[in-house]
Amino acid sequence: MDKEKVFVVMAGLKDNTIEEEGPEISEMIGLVEAAGGEVLASAIQNRQKYDPAYFIGKGKAEEIKRYINELEVDTVVFGNDLTGSQIRNLEDILEAKIVDRTTLILDIFADRATTGEGRLQVKLAQLKYRLPRLQGFGKALSRTGGGIGTRGPGEQKIETDRRHIRREISKLEEELDKISENRELKRKKRIKSEIPIVALTGYTNAGKSTVMNAFLNISEEEDINEREVFVKDMLFATLDTSLRRIKLKTGEEFILTDTVGFVSNLPTLLIEAFKSTLEEIRYADLILNVIDLSDKEIEHQIETTETILNELNSGGIPRINVFNKKDKVDHKAIYTGSSENSIVVSAIDLEDIELLGKKIIEKLPKTYHDVEMEIPFSKMKIYDLLSTRYPVKESNFTEFGVDFKTRIDEEDYNRYKEFIRS
Repeated sequence: MDKEKVFVVMAGLKDNTIEEEGPEISEMIGLVEAAGGEVLASAIQNRQKYDPAYFIGKGKAEEIKRYINELEVDTVVFGNDLTGSQIRNLEDILEAKIVDRTTLILDIFADRATTGEGRLQVKLAQLKYRLPRLQGFGKALSRTGGGIGTRGPGEQKIETDRRHIRREISKLEEELDKISENRELKRKKRIKSEIPIVALTGYTNAGKSTVMNAFLNISEEEDINEREVFVKDMLFATLDTSLRRIKLKTGEEFILTDTVGFVSNLPTLLIEAFKSTLEEIRYADLILNVIDLSDKEIEHQIETTETILNELNSGGIPRINVFNKKDKVDHKAIYTGSSENSIVVSAIDLEDIELLGKKIIEKLPKTYHDVEMEIPFSKMKIYDLLSTRYPVKESNFTEFGVDFKTRIDEEDYNRYKEFIRS
């Protein structure tokens, strides 16, 4: 199947200009490719203010019209958000399908969502975004199944009935509220279990899922292969939240959770729709912020992730910056940041992942106690339980029972206090 031919347009303002080969253009090209399109050319414009009718101005639109005719472009993708009237006016001049930034990202999400919850979240965001823009989306949405920007609700002729759309939005919100309540119950159980929660965050395609799978490969848990998560070298390869219990060789355990990848100016409606999913980050004891070391726009990655974490009120959670993909860069060019809160790894190198595991344990809140215990023979079930749950050191059988040293969590410390030697 031939890829959809795309022309990318980006506009900036005097205090936030767009550069010819800046990170904004690179990101938009990556998003178009993730949606299944092929970028043939691009144009940028820096203005004093956006044109209310044509966004980039009628003259610039007519100039772009000549380019897209020569290139036989199918779709013009704007790296900014447009109003319904701007979409309609541009479509009249350019005689091509017009897709703005948020529509493009929502389109990718609609294509990638695999779980029932994920599909509901994306559909809700699409409906809320398109409702005030129905007049402008008319032509594009009449092409049901017509490629980029038309996935999801477009196939239901979204422009025909505003009241129907509002009813659909209410219905989706009710369904997601029920799922969110169920998620909250599960979250409370995890918190009550006192197993630390470590959240993977980072720019999309930085390697979060690869890090997750690498931990599964070194974990002492069983049935690892059945629990690996999908990995592909593309933006937003995975959207659905994954939670896996990791047990290191040293006996320490934590729950590793992965969430949707970030991108600059992640649409507010997506953050709202995925709120219950993204809240997993807020309840984490530690954040692993995965950064693609091989990306030439690494500073853009870091800035984007920092902005979104602050929007999620997660800025105060302890963090490790995991600079990934060191195998793809010259060692002299490695960016490390603060060594205390960062580590440079290759997620395909299990030795690096083991080192990261040690760093995670070091950075997790100290809720464990190093103790020396004496368990009588009549209570050996307690010893069996603790030796299974924690690493045992210097065990010694006596005439009364077994003496040993270990490191236990707060709950077991209080539960078995009578067996701890003072």
